[in-house]
Amino acid sequence: MVAVTLALCHDGAMTETDSPGNQGTLGAVNKLLSILRNPGPHWLTRFMILRLLGLVYTVAFLSAAFQLVPLVGEDGLTPVGAHLERLILHFNGRWSAFFNVPTVFFLAHSDAALEFVSWVGVAGSLAVLGGYANGLILLVLWFLYMSINHVGQGWYSFGWEIQILETGFLAIFLCPFLDGRPFSQRPPPVVVIWLYRWLICRIMLGAGLIKIRGDECWRDLTCLVYHYETQPIPHPLSWLIHQAPVWFHQAGVLFNHGVELVLPFFVFGPTLCRRVAGLLMLAFQVSLILSGNLAFLNWLTLVPILACLDDGVWARVRPRRWVAAMETVSLRPKSSRTHQVLCLGLLGLVAVLSVGPVQNLLSRGQAMNTSFDRLHLVNTYGAFGSVGQERPELVFSGTTDEVITADTVWREYDFKCKPDKPGEAPCFITPYHLRLDWLLWFAAMRSPDHYPWVVHLVYKLLENNPGALSLIKENPFGGEPPRWVRVERYRYRFTTFGEAGWWNREKMGRYLPPLRKDSPALLRYLRERGWGK
Repeated sequence: MVAVTLALCHDGAMTETDSPGNQGTLGAVNKLLSILRNPGPHWLTRFMILRLLGLVYTVAFLSAAFQLVPLVGEDGLTPVGAHLERLILHFNGRWSAFFNVPTVFFLAHSDAALEFVSWVGVAGSLAVLGGYANGLILLVLWFLYMSINHVGQGWYSFGWEIQILETGFLAIFLCPFLDGRPFSQRPPPVVVIWLYRWLICRIMLGAGLIKIRGDECWRDLTCLVYHYETQPIPHPLSWLIHQAPVWFHQAGVLFNHGVELVLPFFVFGPTLCRRVAGLLMLAFQVSLILSGNLAFLNWLTLVPILACLDDGVWARVRPRRWVAAMETVSLRPKSSRTHQVLCLGLLGLVAVLSVGPVQNLLSRGQAMNTSFDRLHLVNTYGAFGSVGQERPELVFSGTTDEVITADTVWREYDFKCKPDKPGEAPCFITPYHLRLDWLLWFAAMRSPDHYPWVVHLVYKLLENNPGALSLIKENPFGGEPPRWVRVERYRYRFTTFGEAGWWNREKMGRYLPPLRKDSPALLRYLRERGWGK
């Protein structure tokens, strides 16, 4: 792949021979290369970036609209009120806390406020997705999502939360501040296009370097032998890909290294070089979407990749009416000196804020998914620096028996997407993000001390709490709450061709003992963390 990319980036022209067959083949290749080498403007590129960002924002805000209240609401698993109080205490005052952790929820953090902000975000995102995007709307979306991120606690601890903020902030400057028409006469600022290329460069390099430095299996090319089975939430294609031979997985690791460690340097090269690199990175992200439920991470990563493809490419694959609209406005562009000055200011700001991320990339102690400023404007990224070779899962079960005996029948809770019942097919849910299912994947690998909200979840199940049950696929007890709930840890592995079901599992041991709602130890544990009633 790298050799092909280098060859395509060479500026020399190909020479046809006198053979008619060769003339036809090489003529077609030369035509393709001439198309790829011919630079174009970025009107359609801007259109595509904003539409895709609108889709990602829509999914992200929908996730908040349906999950934020049961996760961090007044009666949630980690209530936002207690979190804000800790911030105010830590920063010695409300305004100081707001300055360091900006969020609109310092004004009001009721369940109604959480839902209002989420649904306003959904409405604005749909407008952007539908073709109406301006700097004002994008500024509001950016601030609202940052507000959610800053109160989301562990539920919003993923790398794509700061990535969507950096991506969304750049988009504010990509279009006019007030004119939201799909094809405004304001030319797309080339500075912002280049900043998107700088973003994808850091995303790819961060992911590639953390792998090489992190887990030996990335160096001996065996990580993908385990990854499809042990990733957070597999789907049916993950099962199928896992069955492939070892050489296939080794080739996949090599492709991963080529995309993440080599191609980023080509996004700043000549037109042909940049386009080829962009297309290969795009194909890589699509392959990741097809191999696992990684929330909206890969969809979001496609946004800066689109900046590698200018209108010389898009004009050949988009509907004619879009191309015609682009050509119409490009004939009468209306530049804005104020907008140009703001974009140059943005360039200077990103340059200064890039010092920390670049130092981190060069460091042997590279940190993954880290912000270096309170607004998350320029960050460092990474994914799967280590890959587990086995899959532990937490299985929640309860019983209505008053006294537990050897004959007690335990009924299991079924979550929305994480593996539970061995015979149940994995779900396909990307780009949506089920935050409880994801965090339970992490919790299974550590002790309850690292994830105390698991104990709070048990308490919620003991009282049939509607909010907690809304995060779960199936409550085996209906209207009558269980007397006891326990959590056990199992080892899951994919079945192979010829075996029944999708998973095999074996018990590893107890994660939490059977607990009752009125247990003094349980109530004391919750009160100590501010979750008691």
